[in-house]
Amino acid sequence: MHDMMPARVMWVNGPIIVGAGPAGLSVAACLRSRGVPSVVLDRADCIASLWQRRTYDRLRLHLPKKFCELPGMPFPDHYPEYPTKDQFVAYLQAYAAHFHVCPRFNQSVVSARFDSAAGLWRVQAQHQHGHGVETTEYIGRWLVVATGENAECVLPELDGAEAFVGPVTHVSEYKSGEAYRGKSVLVVGCGNSGMEVCLDLCEHNASPSMVVRDSVHVLPREMLGVATFSVAVFLLRFLPLWLVDRILVVLAGVFLGDLDRLGLRRPSKGPLELKNTKGRTPVLDFGTLARVRSGDIRVVPGIRRLRAGGVELVDGSFVVADAVILATGYHSNVPQWLEGGELFTREGYPKVAFPEGWKGASGLYSVGFTRRGLSGVSLDAVRVAQDIAASWNSSATAPLLHTQNATDFLMR
Repeated sequence: MHDMMPARVMWVNGPIIVGAGPAGLSVAACLRSRGVPSVVLDRADCIASLWQRRTYDRLRLHLPKKFCELPGMPFPDHYPEYPTKDQFVAYLQAYAAHFHVCPRFNQSVVSARFDSAAGLWRVQAQHQHGHGVETTEYIGRWLVVATGENAECVLPELDGAEAFVGPVTHVSEYKSGEAYRGKSVLVVGCGNSGMEVCLDLCEHNASPSMVVRDSVHVLPREMLGVATFSVAVFLLRFLPLWLVDRILVVLAGVFLGDLDRLGLRRPSKGPLELKNTKGRTPVLDFGTLARVRSGDIRVVPGIRRLRAGGVELVDGSFVVADAVILATGYHSNVPQWLEGGELFTREGYPKVAFPEGWKGASGLYSVGFTRRGLSGVSLDAVRVAQDIAASWNSSATAPLLHTQNATDFLMR
């Protein structure tokens, strides 16, 4: 076991922001542009660790860049319409440098609670240090939760896993199909990641089978050269959501054909409604369906159990598999460290639906939980920064008063 080193205490004269991904960087930048300092904490050793450490090589932004830029800084003009993973990471690094956002890395937040007597947040973060663990306690008036919806991998338990001789990994570990060349691979999940990994496996001469357990909306990424998302945004300016959903489904049928024949059933609810109410993102196709039609990708039902050399499916059939990749998504980790507060559910998402779920009581805020991608991140960041800046600037003595509270807190 590691020895616990004495805790250090650090007063933060501004918000404590947990998470150095796009959400945390955005709110810190918006705060700085309004003259409000902050401290950004992240458990990783770099910004946007999900993008840098846990994404596959071929990944691109699925939406046009104009819908993905962060507040105060557009993408470079020379970037393509759908920037690559490396381009997006470079953009985030330039964004942090431009706004002088310098996160404190290797700070794994283990608890955060509001001390009502002092009116301050108390955040404990641990850092592996030599042969021990160093604990730092950050205290401040505001806490911004920016760890996002994709903090932890969803890892379903599979019957018979001990009998399967090949690797069973989460898509967060997948980089390229090169490691699977010539192999049969079962991909569990038919979201954007699952479909894109199947396509990548095909392009590296592997033989993927894709598990489709539920209905799914698949839309073309573009229609006649125009991004489907842009079409949806334009239509929503004039038509109700339910009607836009119907139009999108009809257009998807025109451009993609009958997907039922491929084993891909559409949900009864529309793609935008499901995105707004359940957080289920429609899949944007850019080549996978053609591979399904050609037989290069096999669509199969759910898994009953793993066996030596393959997988038994719920319909009783058997699929040969040398490896299993779980494209089963991610979930919030907020319940693991945030104590109390009424802003988040037990699952770690805001209780109040968009667009009002960004603010709680006692100086607690959330950024990046709107289920609306990077555009939702930007909206949250601007709102949170404006609200905190208003409180910050409401009195010229506010920082002094907060410091006095901190002193009282430390002496208790």
